[in-house]
Amino acid sequence: MTNKIKFKENIGYAFGDFASSMFWKLFSMFLMIYYTDVVELSPASVGTMFLLTRLWDGLNDPIMGIIADRTNTRHGKFRPYLLWVAVPFAVIGVFTFSSPNFGPSGKLIYAYITYTLMMIVYTAVNVPYSSLMGVMTSDTKERTTLASFRFIGAYSGGIVMTASVPYLLDFFENAGANDAKSYQYTVTIYAILAAFFFIMTFLWTKERVKPSAVKSSVWADLKDLGKNAQWFIMLGAGIAVLIFNSLRDGSIMYYFKYYVQNQTVPFLGEVQWDKLAGAYMTLWLATNMLGVLLAKPVSARFGKKVTFIGAMVLAAAFSVLLYGLQPNQINLIFGLNILIGISAGIVLPLIWSMYADIADYSEWKTGRRATGLVFSSSSMSQKMGWTLGGAVTGWLLAAYGFEANAEQSVESLKGIRLMISFYPALGASLSAAFLLLYKLTDKYMLTISEELTNQRK
Repeated sequence: MTNKIKFKENIGYAFGDFASSMFWKLFSMFLMIYYTDVVELSPASVGTMFLLTRLWDGLNDPIMGIIADRTNTRHGKFRPYLLWVAVPFAVIGVFTFSSPNFGPSGKLIYAYITYTLMMIVYTAVNVPYSSLMGVMTSDTKERTTLASFRFIGAYSGGIVMTASVPYLLDFFENAGANDAKSYQYTVTIYAILAAFFFIMTFLWTKERVKPSAVKSSVWADLKDLGKNAQWFIMLGAGIAVLIFNSLRDGSIMYYFKYYVQNQTVPFLGEVQWDKLAGAYMTLWLATNMLGVLLAKPVSARFGKKVTFIGAMVLAAAFSVLLYGLQPNQINLIFGLNILIGISAGIVLPLIWSMYADIADYSEWKTGRRATGLVFSSSSMSQKMGWTLGGAVTGWLLAAYGFEANAEQSVESLKGIRLMISFYPALGASLSAAFLLLYKLTDKYMLTISEELTNQRK
């Protein structure tokens, strides 16, 4: 088969992250406030739960990568998991946003159990899905295209979710459901959609790249990974990017509910805080998508490394400016959101394309290929950044004296403002610092790709 990917297959690959992103954004933007303001768990206990469950889950990613690398079916190594895990993913997703009538301790235990199960099925579908890009084509430019389609799918899924959640919640509440049931019914809709799109990705994609015919072992794969300095650099950069994103995502609802509140908007009149938050999140994802579209032409002009560093520096600078804005400066709040969103969106397809390059680099150096293991590290970096960002969000809320569903103190409002501005900026700056050490330039990868093609023949 040719390395050229047709449009339908690009769309099919994008469907997978459309499905994942609906739940990723549900978790990152709504789960914290669901636990604190609906289930009524303390923010500190939720932050600790995120840390413990996600640390365990992060360790599962390399295990899943090793398992996927050793899976052999007539449908390939990675595609079958999209079919096998689609329905369990949907069912456990609904359980995660269900709130049985237990006492405080029982609710916390239930949250631990369901969230841990959710992370397991997320890993079981997302690590193979991420790895799939590395075996659909060996062409580095085609991989960047695939990564761009992937994130178009991701942001489309996120936009569908953020644009509709406030209205679906209102719909079910007006129909007589309480807050907890409204969340459960809303998430059920997304769960059904997610299962459908995972199955579509399975049906519309193909695995083409066959690794060199060299027997390997788990220990050899792990040793190769441990010696791959470029993998460590991308792992650190990926964690820092997700800290940036998860701190922003986790603080948006609090920022609008307690700081911005209801505001009068030109041509619209008074707008409720939750609708403003939904519009802000939707715009954030839409501008992320614009950044994704810019990733290929900008990186073709300047190279992936320079583009990545520049985008993260800009995201950090614009984030800092957000701290000084007042609640009634809606135009500026949304304007900075556009600039931050474009800057942040550029780096995401580059990360995944770089991981595919790292898998090639590892095979070129060692003669052995472990696509699933390398890509599981990208999923692990997501989970670790998400873990740290989510845990820090809960701890910061507690440290600044946050009280759910109450008027906030000056100190707690300051904390919420810092959580959407300065603290994410630190994560963005750290990711740029890591990339200064990265050496797999586009020119270098062309040489590696040519030599690998000859070896595989």
